[in-house]
Amino acid sequence: MEPVTPAPAPSLALWKKHKGTLTPWLFLLPGLLMFAIYVLIPIVQSIWISFHEWDGLGDKAWIGLGNYVELLDDDTFYTSLKNNFLWLVLYLLAIPGGLAVALFLNQNVMGIRLYKSLFFFPFVISQVVVGLMFTWFYAPDFGLFSALIEKLTGQQIAILADERFVTYGIIVAGLWPQTAYCMILYLTGLNNINPEQVEAARMDGAKGLKLLWHVILPQLAPASFIALVVTVIGSLRSFDLVSIMTAGGPYGSSQILSYFMYEQALSEYGYRMGYGAAIAVVLFLIMMVFITLFIVRMLSQERNS
Repeated sequence: MEPVTPAPAPSLALWKKHKGTLTPWLFLLPGLLMFAIYVLIPIVQSIWISFHEWDGLGDKAWIGLGNYVELLDDDTFYTSLKNNFLWLVLYLLAIPGGLAVALFLNQNVMGIRLYKSLFFFPFVISQVVVGLMFTWFYAPDFGLFSALIEKLTGQQIAILADERFVTYGIIVAGLWPQTAYCMILYLTGLNNINPEQVEAARMDGAKGLKLLWHVILPQLAPASFIALVVTVIGSLRSFDLVSIMTAGGPYGSSQILSYFMYEQALSEYGYRMGYGAAIAVVLFLIMMVFITLFIVRMLSQERNS
């Protein structure tokens, strides 16, 4: 009589049947757990807190949409929105600026590595250091920019103390490292360009801007997409430069949503966690609009390729 082979356990049989499907999810599980704990759950908690009046220590008081209604009547909120829009529009200058620098550095000439390291330098230093450097650069008494303006116009201009120019001055400071980052993306893209297509275009008479527009830029589309994504997100969450250079001043004229949120909820003068959470939710929704558009565009490109 032949021995009877025991049937495999149901869990083992299930694993063997779906091994190909379950294995990738097992590898993704630690990352998904971290993402849920440190991203998804805090987002849900922030939305929940935004419906309360809370000082961060005592009991929460449910007020529904009260924080959002108050936000619509807050002049500082509209100033922050306007400044965030300026950041978004002007920060996009980093993309063509980075492309121009990358095209300049993509040459085989003597000393080009030194120039590359000099242009790469702004990206590796801290944003805090960038803010301090530009604060000194704009300083009316000894700043190089102020000295130059005084020679050209005969009077000094305190950029960071003037409501008309302060936001533009901070944006210029942010464009310096952001342009370096876009430059790195485009240099990587230029190294992956198909030289045969470039040579074929040159044999057909294409050169200069025509060659750049019809041959090189289409091959740099992935780098341009990444540069656009990181630049837009960076413009909406630019907190450190405002904090270091002006702390939202003068008179709140350089406020942006991220610093306004910090000032209301987390600074030494802030105790309104619910109000700060409402500002954070508005900023999150604005960012989600752009992120969703980028993801939809990326998926459509993958389907068409």
